[in-house]
Order: sequence, then structure tokens, then C-alpha cells
Amino acid sequence: MSKFPCVVRFVPGSGQVRYRLGEPLVDRYLEFVAGRCRPNTLRAAAFDLKVFFMVTGKDPVEVTAADVFDFLADQRGDRRVVRLADRESGLSARTIARRLSSVSGLYAYLVARGDTPVRVNPVPRGLLTRRQGGTMRSRIAPLVRVPRTLPRILSPEEADRLVGALRRHRDRAMVLGMLLAGLRRCEVLGLRFEHVQVADRRLAVVEGKGGHHRVVPAADRFFGELGAYLQGERPATAPTDRVFVVLKGPRRGLPLSAEGLDEILAGARRRAGLEHGTCHELRHTCLTRLREAGMALEAVQAQAGHLSIESTRVYLHLANDWSTLILRRSARCWPRRRWRPGERAARTSAGGQPGGGWQHRRRAVGADRCRSAAGGGDDPAVSAAAGRVPRPSQRRCRRQCAAPAGPLDDHRGWAGRGRRPRP
Repeated sequence: MSKFPCVVRFVPGSGQVRYRLGEPLVDRYLEFVAGRCRPNTLRAAAFDLKVFFMVTGKDPVEVTAADVFDFLADQRGDRRVVRLADRESGLSARTIARRLSSVSGLYAYLVARGDTPVRVNPVPRGLLTRRQGGTMRSRIAPLVRVPRTLPRILSPEEADRLVGALRRHRDRAMVLGMLLAGLRRCEVLGLRFEHVQVADRRLAVVEGKGGHHRVVPAADRFFGELGAYLQGERPATAPTDRVFVVLKGPRRGLPLSAEGLDEILAGARRRAGLEHGTCHELRHTCLTRLREAGMALEAVQAQAGHLSIESTRVYLHLANDWSTLILRRSARCWPRRRWRPGERAARTSAGGQPGGGWQHRRRAVGADRCRSAAGGGDDPAVSAAAGRVPRPSQRRCRRQCAAPAGPLDDHRGWAGRGRRPRP
């Protein structure tokens, strides 16, 4: 226990990266995670558990719920300095929630084993509220409330400045893969030659989040930069089939790492004079522009590789031009009150309000108007004797007026026909 917790990264004979913390139970749990999760999830779990046990300072089998609440207080900070973005101190709510999830997963594994002193998960599922009825989930408040925030995107001018600040075809191809195809950082770095379908202008994504596969279209501009990179920059003796590799230094020809891509992007942002522009913001920018261009939400979901469409709905809020257009279009379709000749002036002179929407007009009033318009008053036979035959619209309105009156019915019959009158 003298070296615990200390993250040790090693590569066994299988070639996959593994992590250890120096405690047998925790190391066995990390082996379990490595067999069912992606490498990024394994690395996050290892560092989250290291932080938790560094704060608590206890053996894994001695942790209690009080230690979990102390860990929460430590991660939130002392509130003396807050961020302007979300008015919070310490770490963000998403980071704290992820670390709690990693700790909860560890103790769920120890409880399921049954051969450890741990019998109950010390991480509470939430705080029980005073609400009566409903499901247990609806009566539990989460320990950490994660706000729903909108992701940041780049304007067209900022995107052009960022791409123009890149120095190599390789760098431009990687950025355009995220900016024009909506790829994640790991998906760009995981591209292999067999995944590039040049004739169809498509990319097969295999190294995606959760290991899910999909095929997405990409713009010609991306394939142009990719071809220039393969012809003039990529080493011919590279020992890997990964598309994007290191171009200089002792690791020349080896696959480019995530840290290397972040360093390239940071340098481009500095030269372009941009304050933001991460890899995931490029992806958000692509998906937002696709939605603004009129792509269906289901198509954006397929392009992004989201399992749930709820993850894609955030781009409805980012596409401001699209939502504004829909709002203005719906406002023009809202029905307005129609006045008979002289009715507005008569009501105003009588001291009444000329207002009153269409929803206050009942079918009973409309029936009288239709009978008077037919020229026969209350008796349809009088109209026939006078030679006045009601028009088809008046006959249809007369049939509808015979039905029970409703608070939202208009005598013109648009509600019964399933359409609204023109404004």
C-alpha cells in the first residue's frame, strides 16, 4: 500500500495499453474494465480512482458514504473563486459526476464479487426527497446536478482563419475531417487506409465511441487535402496502416497521438488569434451547420453516430437561423379575428373593445350569420321560394353549425375541415 494510489501505464504482450494503481482489488477492476470498455474509458477510470483514493486516504474496503460526501466537497472547491461561465467553483459538474460514476462502478464490482468485505456500495444513488408517489427514480435527487449547456461552435470566419493557420496538408486534412464530416478526435486518428472510400467519397468509422461502426460522407475538400498529404508528406516507409502519422522526430512514421493533435490545433489557434476551437468544437460546428442547411435530425444523428436522438437535439438550439425561420413562419399562420363590414366601428362606438380573438366565437353565432346570408332567416323554405340557393360553402357551414357548439369553433368551418383561415 505504500505506492497506492499511483497510476502505472504498461503494455502487455497483447499490445493493448493497461493501467495499475498498486492495489490488488483496484487492479483487478481495471482489468475488468479493459475487457469491456474503450481505451479512453479505461484511462479515465484509472485516473478518477487515483484522485478519489488520494483525497480519502483510505483502503478501498474501508471507504464509507461519509468519505464520498467529503470527496464531493473537496472537488467542488471552497467557493471563494468561481468561474464566469457557470458560476461554479472547483471542477465542473460533469467531471465530478464522471468521477463518482467510476468510484460507484468499482464498488459495484466489489459487491458483485462476493469475496470482499464490501457488502454495500458506499456511493449513494441520490438523496431521497419528500415527494410522494411515482417511481423510486423520480423520488431521488442526484448528488451532482449536471446543467444542460450548449456547446460552443465556430463562426465561418473563425473556421476559415483556423484552417488557414495550419501549415501542412496532414493537419488540414485532420481538421477538415472534424469540421466537414463531424468526426471525433479518436475517429480521425483511428482512420486506416481500408476505411477511406475515395470513389464514394465516404469514410468508414471503426474506432468510434463505444466501438460502434458507421459510414459517413465527407466533402471533396477533405479528400483533396488527404491526397496531397499522402503524395507529398507521409513517409513511404511508415510501418503502420494508420492514415495520419508523425512526420518528424524519433517517432517519425508512427501513429499520431491525441496529445500530438491537440498540440497542432493549439498552435493553429494561437497563430489565428482564436480563444477557442478544440477538436470537439469543430465537430459541433459541423453538425450545427448541417442542421442549419436543412438536414433532417435523424440524418444528423446518423452522421454524428449518436445512439440516442436526445443527444442530437442540442443542435436544434444552436441552429438559430433555422429556429427563427420556423417561429416566424408559424406566427404568420396564427388565425386572426375577421370582422364583418361595419362591425368594428359599431363595437368601438358602443364602448366595447374591438378585440376578442377567434377563439371566443361560437358556432351558435355563426349559424345565425349563415342563415341570414342564405336570405331565408330561420326557415330554409323561404330561401328556396325567393330563388336564393345557398352556395356549397354555406351548405357545408350549415351542416357544421348544426353540431354542438365548441369554444374554439369558427362559423366559417375551417376547424371542422382541418385547416385555419388565412391571416
